[in-house]
Amino acid sequence: MNSSLPLNVVRLGFATTAIVAMTYQFSATADSGFQKANFFSFFTIQSNLLAVALLFLLVIVRKAERTPLFDASRSGVVLYMAITGVVFALLLAGLQEEVQTTIPWVDLVVHKLMPVVLVVDWILDPPRHRLPRWAAAAWLVFPFVWLVYTLVRGAFVDWYPYPFVDVDRLGYDGVLLRCVFLLVGMTLAATAMLWIGNRRARGGSRQMLRATTPGTDCL
Repeated sequence: MNSSLPLNVVRLGFATTAIVAMTYQFSATADSGFQKANFFSFFTIQSNLLAVALLFLLVIVRKAERTPLFDASRSGVVLYMAITGVVFALLLAGLQEEVQTTIPWVDLVVHKLMPVVLVVDWILDPPRHRLPRWAAAAWLVFPFVWLVYTLVRGAFVDWYPYPFVDVDRLGYDGVLLRCVFLLVGMTLAATAMLWIGNRRARGGSRQMLRATTPGTDCL
């Protein structure tokens, strides 16, 4: 187990808090007749589930055993949680009824607390390895897949998790326009995270994920 006992205890505490919050919210929506598949289709829920898994892995995997792939995957999850917090603050605050987080303390945990926890944890215990430029692009694959899944599923079940991807209200052109702006923001955030992570990589290591093409440099 990782030797950073105090930090690991905090990680386990926040992971447990997120599990309790999501379980409580799931039970509440299940009682209301809300489709279970809809619950797990929210980017917030998916990113929080990844965050919980990451916190447990950070406890299990010792610092010296963290590979470049581990650091890259961890940074991606941290990015998704940061996106969750920022997008909620800018676009979804006050719309808890629509995003099915009407329980105040659950809303606090999944939209505000956990994004801050993951980012602060990443800052306090930064990645060990420097990563290549293409890692930032790889982090954007998950949000892109989520968007495709959301639009395809929404066309069949006539339900969209967030107003900015609601084709019934905005049309595909309106959704696309908003997603382009979000993509620009995510790209800037991913680039900033890569730069900060590489600057703070410990031990002066220049190890990185093996590039798919020769000559790929790290920042």
